[in-house]
Amino acid sequence: MAYVQHRMTEIPGMRIHSVETKKYKTNTIVLQLKNLIKEDSVTKRALLPNVMQSGTEKYPSSKQLRGALDDLYGATLNVDLSKKGNYQIISFRMDIANEKFLSDQSKLLDQGIALLADVLLRPVTENGAFKEDIVSKEKRSLKQQIESIYDDKMRYANKRLIEEMFKGDPYHLNVYGNENEVDQITPQDLYAYYQEVLANDEFDFYVVGDISHDEIVNKAKQFFVFNEKRAAGQSIEKNEAVEVTKVNEVIEEQDVQQGKLHMGLRTYTTYADPDYLALQVCNGIFGGFSHSKLFINVREKHSLAYYAASRFESHKGSIFVMSGIETANYEKTVSIIKEQLEDMRNGNITDDEMAKTKAMIKNQILETVDDAAGLVEVLYHQIISGYERSIEEWINGIDRVTKDEVVEVAKKIKLDTIYFLKGRGNENGTKTV
Repeated sequence: MAYVQHRMTEIPGMRIHSVETKKYKTNTIVLQLKNLIKEDSVTKRALLPNVMQSGTEKYPSSKQLRGALDDLYGATLNVDLSKKGNYQIISFRMDIANEKFLSDQSKLLDQGIALLADVLLRPVTENGAFKEDIVSKEKRSLKQQIESIYDDKMRYANKRLIEEMFKGDPYHLNVYGNENEVDQITPQDLYAYYQEVLANDEFDFYVVGDISHDEIVNKAKQFFVFNEKRAAGQSIEKNEAVEVTKVNEVIEEQDVQQGKLHMGLRTYTTYADPDYLALQVCNGIFGGFSHSKLFINVREKHSLAYYAASRFESHKGSIFVMSGIETANYEKTVSIIKEQLEDMRNGNITDDEMAKTKAMIKNQILETVDDAAGLVEVLYHQIISGYERSIEEWINGIDRVTKDEVVEVAKKIKLDTIYFLKGRGNENGTKTV
């Protein structure tokens, strides 16, 4: 039996996805808006969703819109921004009670979808633009969000690593945009960009719950009516294989107590590639879990780091190593991190490491798809990559990964950039650039 009963139907302007399950007493509705991340629009795109969810023609203020959600048995509406590969994704998520479990048999699902359609297609406006007070309020919030990255040194180091590693590549852009551009955005500018989003973005609409696929398709056709013809057709951004000729080392000084050492590696493998599952196991053994080589050797054995881990971006084909260290330990930590990858290339991987990593990955997958929002996230990987991999194929494929396959994928990995944020006045024999 399949883990997930996922069906997809294309209608004018969008793709409709459903997962029919009796597991939940709520229905989760997610609308994903996909487009390339671009220098000239990244900040407007970051601002847009919060402005859109601040009011509709029918409910022209945040208070009235929240009141309408409360009337739907406490439904919730949230927006999110994410960067997947070279795409800047806007997500609207609504959780709403399933009317089948209520004594009042009101058409909650219809009302919920209608409200979400209003947020997308009929946001509140005045004089042919977004309302000045809403835009001003959300601009302040966005600036605070961007500024908060500087205060969180782990996030800041990750941001700086990506900026250095991907210079000239759209991926270097921060998903929340550029703080210096926020004040320049007018309600008219933002509304003009909103019109571009309606015309050019790819829309994917997901509903997870005790529902019928055909019913969801009919409701989507009823409520999501676009003024202009839109094609739901899928565009896939292919990564260029960037050859590493020299490791880029960047060292920055700030008033920090704990140094942040972040390293970027190119894997030349993405979600759609045949050796993706081997890479997933490879990263798990390298630094993905508490039994991984980075954690055991850098943190536990040598006591060099407060934390040491790695994660990978499956659509960009990159692994990012993160660790918090004393400045004096910089060179030794870099050396030991490199040794762990070299060990894997040389086949120094135990059966226990393979077994524990596979078990952890499978548990992660099952935990993720057990949550409705997590399940949508997993299914959306297929849209981003243009490659379908069922949950069954994923789990069974992890089981089949061999040590030799992990070694081969490790051999492809190349260190690209080292970024180190160190405290002022801490000399360790390295040159600040």
